[in-house]
Amino acid sequence: MVNKLFTLLFASVLVFPLATAVFAQDAPKEAKAAKPARWEGMVIRVSKDQSTLTVRDVGSSQEKTVQYDSSTKWVSQEHGSKKVNDIDSSQVKEGDRVITEGTWDKDGALHATLVSKRLTKL
Repeated sequence: MVNKLFTLLFASVLVFPLATAVFAQDAPKEAKAAKPARWEGMVIRVSKDQSTLTVRDVGSSQEKTVQYDSSTKWVSQEHGSKKVNDIDSSQVKEGDRVITEGTWDKDGALHATLVSKRLTKL
């Protein structure tokens, strides 16, 4: 009887740490927050039907799709100025320079939480 009890205790001491290690590896994947991302460049296409902007990097020909929704904040700001103006999506047109912030999805599109239209000083 003591032998069986000792074997059961020994087995549980071995199995419990292994089980917790296996389940602990899955936990960070679920709790992992999306990494903040940023993309800036010139707007080359606006699709209001799909709620997307296609933005080309100024230094290269690389293009990214920026998706927006009703929670996206839209602002405009002059270079070097601290004054930020609230705008809406209709004020961003093709040819405008923008800085976008949000999170990347697995398809390579940026889900924007902020779109900042850059204004030039006249």
